[in-house]
Order: sequence, then structure tokens, then C-alpha cells
Amino acid sequence: MNRRSFLRKSLIGGAGVSLLAGLPLDSWAEEKGVKLTVLHTNDTHSRIEPFPEGSGKLSGLGGMAQRATLIKKIRAEEENVLLLDAGDIFQGTPYFNYFGGELEYKLMSEMGYDATTLGNHDFDNGLEGLKKQLPHARFDFLIANYDFSDTILKDNFKPYKIFNKGALKIGVFGLGIELDGLVPNVNYGKTLYLDPVLKAKGMVRKLKDEECDLIICLSHLGYAYEDNTISDLKLAAKVDGIDLIIGGHTHTFLDKPTVVKSPSGNKVLINQVGWSGINLGRIDFNFHRKSKSKVTRSEVVKVS
Repeated sequence: MNRRSFLRKSLIGGAGVSLLAGLPLDSWAEEKGVKLTVLHTNDTHSRIEPFPEGSGKLSGLGGMAQRATLIKKIRAEEENVLLLDAGDIFQGTPYFNYFGGELEYKLMSEMGYDATTLGNHDFDNGLEGLKKQLPHARFDFLIANYDFSDTILKDNFKPYKIFNKGALKIGVFGLGIELDGLVPNVNYGKTLYLDPVLKAKGMVRKLKDEECDLIICLSHLGYAYEDNTISDLKLAAKVDGIDLIIGGHTHTFLDKPTVVKSPSGNKVLINQVGWSGINLGRIDFNFHRKSKSKVTRSEVVKVS
């Protein structure tokens, strides 16, 4: 497959970012420490095939097969890889209209996704349509601020999950956008929307208690808004303890992660890679043994 990969590399936070919970020294296998590679997507919108010829600058970009090739290559090169998605897997091409999301979930399962959160378009076929497709997904759905207790989706989702990668414990939780006014009420029924800031603070406390070395938020709140609507930028500035926010919803193309200071002054990375699987985000965290610090390197890889 002919791949044109445009890599944009940057070193985030020259001296590194303070580690929230350092690993015990005797847990390190090597002096150089441990490297974690986080790969991520958002707002795929049922883009199964690449954009067809005649799509201008998007021609030939995207597509699940090309993404799978990139992911396979990176996994062959790196020992500890976490593959995440920030929602809106559904809606956008005839594949969703015909298969209702089955193909998307099956292909993501074959690619070995670890987790995703829910976007507003994942409700486009209602709670029944979403529930019907869940058996096709061999990955976790993480959503902390939707309460499905009084719906048919009760107990189908987790607020967070801890992933063990080498000597590292990675805590991941999900946040969704307010559905009222964005999604027809009939499509989400009695699903309750809970304050994402309060839920995020609770998730961080829980994951710190679990001694996680890195805390990641999968967010479908959106990158930024001109009004007071909660966004990834506002969340980072309001909540202590999040290391990385992987965003979605606003289809924002970032060449490198945005760095925001939390209330305590710690650095929070925010990244989002557009839409339709055009880009695959990559952030490498290198955890160093002696300094108990991590340095990050980011890339945006065109899927072509």
C-alpha cells in the first residue's frame, strides 16, 4: 500500500511533565524506564473507505484498512501501545445507513481498540440501535457522566478502566456532551446527563487511589467554544490530575497537543485529530526511572 505519511513532531514541556504517581524503583526493568505509545482517533463517522477521487485534498485519505496498516506497523515497533477513540463512530456514510454500526464496531475490534467513549451521533439509531450493535464491539465503552440506570443500556458501560502496560498503570475515563438540544429526546430517552467537571474530579480521585501512573480522559465535549459551554480547554483548567485529554466532537485538527495548566499548575495535554479517520494521533510518554518524570513526543500521521 502506498502511504504518504506526514509527521509533525514536537517536544512538549522541555524538562518534562511532573509524574502524578511515580513507579517504585524496583518495578523498572531497565535504567531507561518505560515508554508508552498512545494512539487515538475521533469522529470517524462511518468512514470505512478512503475519501474517493474527486474529494479534493481529501482524496485517498482515511479508511479503516489504511488505518489498520499504520496501527499494525506501530505495534510491531513499540512494546506498550494503547489505542483509544473519542466517540462519534457512527453516522456519515451509507455503511451506517445500511448496517447500523455493525461494520464499524467489527473493524475497530479487529484493529484492537482498547476503549472509546460515546459521542452524540452514536445515539442516531436510538438506545435500541446502540444496544443492538454492542455485541460486535470487543473493546470497552467508557462514560462517566451519562446515567443509563433507567434505560435498556443499564450496566452496559463503565465509567473508567485501568490498563496495565508493562510496569505502568494507565487510568482512562470517558465524558460525553450534553445530549439535550443536540440529540432528539426519543433517541436517548431517560439517559441522565451529569456534570462533567464533578464527574471528572471524582474519576481522578478514584484513579489516584488506584495509584495510576497516567490519567487519560476520553472526551466528546468539544475542544473550545466562545460561550460558557464546558469544553476540553475549560475542563483542563478546572480539574487537577488529568494528564491527557483526547477530544472529539468539534472536528478540530491539531498539529500538536495544546498545553493547559490545571488549577494546581500542572500541565494537561489536549489533542484532537479532526474527523473521518483522516489522521491517526500518536503521543509517546517516556517514563524515566531516576527523575520519575515523563517527556512526551507527539505526531499526527495522515492515513493515506
